[in-house]
Amino acid sequence: MLTSYGWSEKLQDDFAPYAAEGLAPARILIQHRGGYRLITETGETDGLASGRLLKTTSEAERPATGDWVAGEVRDDQFLVHHLLPRSTAFIRKASGSRGGAQVVAANADVALLVASLNSDLNLRRLERYLATTYESGAQPVIVLTKADLATDVDEAVAEVEAIAFGAPVLAISSKTGQGLDALREHLQPGRTAVLLGSSGAGKSTLLNALAGEERMDTGAIREADERGRHTTTHRELVLMPYGGLILDTPGMRELGMWDSSGGVSTAFEDVEDLAAQCKFSDCQHGNEPGCAIQAAIASGDLPEERWEAYRKLRAELAFEKRKEDPHAALVNKRLWITRHKAGRAQMKAKRRGIDEG
Repeated sequence: MLTSYGWSEKLQDDFAPYAAEGLAPARILIQHRGGYRLITETGETDGLASGRLLKTTSEAERPATGDWVAGEVRDDQFLVHHLLPRSTAFIRKASGSRGGAQVVAANADVALLVASLNSDLNLRRLERYLATTYESGAQPVIVLTKADLATDVDEAVAEVEAIAFGAPVLAISSKTGQGLDALREHLQPGRTAVLLGSSGAGKSTLLNALAGEERMDTGAIREADERGRHTTTHRELVLMPYGGLILDTPGMRELGMWDSSGGVSTAFEDVEDLAAQCKFSDCQHGNEPGCAIQAAIASGDLPEERWEAYRKLRAELAFEKRKEDPHAALVNKRLWITRHKAGRAQMKAKRRGIDEG
């Protein structure tokens, strides 16, 4: 039973200490406020986290959909005592004033980054999802849905490939079946894929098409802005007829970055390669002489929108780091004080030059 859900020799080794305690393995299929739905060696069951686990861990360290856990059956429920090491983890900034890290999906081998081939196709959002995927450790596959409704599929695919830098880009239609066979090649038995994308992108419709049955509710697109409503309200791990596993997630228009510096570097490797070619190592990529970034923008080799997207993500990550690290915040404050003083000194020098002239 567990082998169908991705159990492996590596997991068997990780579980050995807990087996010695008489505990049993399970995988989280659904996470909800009241607990979990899990798959065990004997089938599906409901479960809860133990009080000790909740008291000794942060939100990001607690079981999430896709996690492997160790526990025991008590009072007809599976009581989770331990979380097994994750192979990958999609972590985002939690919404609300409390912030903090939130695990969106765990132990996904592949990330299907789903976007619709309509007016809501957003390259900047895809760049953000790519960065998060690389940081997670999973392999990204960009899936462009509703190809049967698009006017120029090839042009849209080319635009996305320009920012994908080697990640597969597939144009598919859940209605006609176009591209589904190519997509299934990335969904091998025992491997887990997570669906990520905004509401209305067609994630649930795609899952139903791959499953060959209506597993998830689907919703209509609003005509005014071609965006959809939330049809998936929870994260659920679904076993496909051919053996692959798909983890469906609620639509997220914004994926708050969380400690994704390495992922941003991978997703924007072209930008960072250019930055390394600047004349000065501390180049701010503004008006400095010998700036490779500005030269590439001027020549059209680097779209200004992509540069601005990179700057925005880097600034967002730096902001989150300063919130978590008081020393980093102090260093940043001193840096800006120094820059402001230098700027004022330059302005005074210019005014003196004008007055003397």
